[in-house]
Amino acid sequence: MTVRALVAADLEQASRVCMAAFMGAVADSLTPLGIQTFSRIASVEGFRTRMAQDNLMLACEQEGRIVGIAELKEGRHVAMLFVDPAVQQRGVGKALMAAMIEQARVEVLTVSASLSSVPAYERYGFVCTADPAESSGLRYQPMEMRLTAPV
Repeated sequence: MTVRALVAADLEQASRVCMAAFMGAVADSLTPLGIQTFSRIASVEGFRTRMAQDNLMLACEQEGRIVGIAELKEGRHVAMLFVDPAVQQRGVGKALMAAMIEQARVEVLTVSASLSSVPAYERYGFVCTADPAESSGLRYQPMEMRLTAPV
């Protein structure tokens, strides 16, 4: 298992991994608007647009195949963390999270976790910070993780 930077040639695979994980674990809890919003975010063009911004995008690769995707926005916010359903519970998410933590540029890392992913983020060390909310049909739980002791 190797964690590396996502490159343009990976975008089709990255989009497929995200959509497979999303459809299997999140989509059933959302309205059609939420599914449409996420589909746009996880599209090849959505990835391509964000690659040009201050976003660290990572791929976890096994045997030449992308099995996980992570995105760290501006060094401060976990914008995406998806693992191929066929390899979940095998350390892929943990490896991607560790790589994002290494690249974080803040003392407190945040995430707007899908409601079904809250237990996973709690295992990584995140805690809920507010009531669940919704934006563009996507329901999420605000969470954060303190990376360093307060100054």
